[in-house]
Amino acid sequence: MNSFSIVDYVVFGATILMSLGIGLYFALSGGRQRSTSEFLVGGRNMQIIPVALSLVVSFESSIMVLGYPAEVYVYGAQVWITCFSSCLTVFILTGLLVVPLMHPLKIMSVNEYIQRRFNSRAVRLFGTFVGLLYYVFYIGIVVFGTAIGLEEVTDIPKVWSMFLAIFAAIIYTAMGGIKAVVWTDVFQSFIMTLGILVIIIKGTLDVGGVVEVWSAASKGGRFNMLNFDPDPTVRHTFWGLYFGYLARGLSLSFNQSTVQRICSMKTQRGAQKVTFLAGPIYWLSSTLSMLIGIEGYYDHLGRDPLASGQITDPTQILPFLTVDIFKGIPRMLGLFVAAVCSASLSTISSGLSSLSATTWEDILKHHLPNHSDFKATLVAKVAVIIYGVFSFGVAILISLVSGTLLQISVSVVAAFTGPLCGLFIMAAFCPWANAKGAFTGTLVGSIIMMWICLGSAFSDVVKPTPWLPPASTYQCMTATPPVASNTSTWTTFTPSVHNTLVAETFREPTWIEEIYRLSYVWLGLLGTCLTTLTGFAASWITECSESCWASADDANRGRT
Repeated sequence: MNSFSIVDYVVFGATILMSLGIGLYFALSGGRQRSTSEFLVGGRNMQIIPVALSLVVSFESSIMVLGYPAEVYVYGAQVWITCFSSCLTVFILTGLLVVPLMHPLKIMSVNEYIQRRFNSRAVRLFGTFVGLLYYVFYIGIVVFGTAIGLEEVTDIPKVWSMFLAIFAAIIYTAMGGIKAVVWTDVFQSFIMTLGILVIIIKGTLDVGGVVEVWSAASKGGRFNMLNFDPDPTVRHTFWGLYFGYLARGLSLSFNQSTVQRICSMKTQRGAQKVTFLAGPIYWLSSTLSMLIGIEGYYDHLGRDPLASGQITDPTQILPFLTVDIFKGIPRMLGLFVAAVCSASLSTISSGLSSLSATTWEDILKHHLPNHSDFKATLVAKVAVIIYGVFSFGVAILISLVSGTLLQISVSVVAAFTGPLCGLFIMAAFCPWANAKGAFTGTLVGSIIMMWICLGSAFSDVVKPTPWLPPASTYQCMTATPPVASNTSTWTTFTPSVHNTLVAETFREPTWIEEIYRLSYVWLGLLGTCLTTLTGFAASWITECSESCWASADDANRGRT
């Protein structure tokens, strides 16, 4: 299904060309990206508002633009609780705790702090390895989400959509460095917000106003905000959404993209202003995305595309809605595709920049002591291209995982974010943790979480959560032109039962498989707790062991 016109392609193409143009501008201006300081942290002289916007859109992407409306449409608006916990940790606590810790160090890689804290290159390298995996997988998920939106609206196949997104981000990131990433993020945040607002306003007018939207959403059961069930296997509860995302937000506070932007500011006070300003912006943009799912357009009109079988993946709901409400209006579909791509490109470029920074600072720089700054920058640019290719491969693999885009993103990357968060908690807040404990805790946490996350994604013991009751389908019809006349015949769709009944087969788990039923929102917190507790235990054991050996050595020396 698509009605993408030439004008829409022009609007979409202009957005991509503008992003490339920004990259070219910064490649040819200022320091011309000839030093690692210029390429990776913008010469540590960036501006507050652009960096704040860039920080926000680094965590927004097709996951927010497509994933949140889909999540709210099929499961309800309870996910809105995450806006508050994420806002608190990612931006408020970052400003109060992380900025004073990281900014005075003037580092380019967050893992450099790990080596300084534990005086261990092994711990730094292992943290780097887990961080690289996180970014490659997260970028792959974002690219996959972009392809879903493009395929539904345009004639571009999913694989080519993924290639286009990766290619554009690689080009302007490699050319212009962090300055190009930040200023392109500013442009893309404007396009993304404009696209979301236009969809909300047009959809609300079509439904009949704010009162009708509220009524339709209420009848559809989407205001299921407060579920205080203590069962951790329930997909969404207040406890899981708030505390689970609190842990996820804390992991983003120690994220390379976050620290890179903190260290790109000239002063610590400026860096704190960035995080405090980014908080309300993040909350507002996430809320706007969720409002699209609440809108109740299909509840009001009786044309539920999921119930009728017109689409099969909830992530397709926003592209399908956009085609529906802007049918016959030129440029609007192009604006929507531009908004989806802008949201994704900002995250992809931030991720590639972070991968480039950590690869050079944490791995290659140590082995190339006699390097020129120009050659180091060239290596960092080549790293952007290589990681772009890896992320493209991951995007293809992610298409095999079932679930909404939001659930996929949180559950898959929890295998990496949980252990990383635990590592940084030990480093920053636990002076009794030592290098051996940190390495052991991160290793054990990563292995266990990879096992649990893979089991949760692919095991047949996980019972799918039923969707909300579908809207009416009495208006769901499709026109098929008859062979022998110019008139149209109408065929009514048969409603699907998958929305309200769990159609998938599943079996009862064995005792060891019970962990797979844990709600995906708890996975990050579980990984953090496993890592820190194991790290504490290993630190205590190694400290006691070393103390005992030291005492024995002293005793032996005393005898002699």
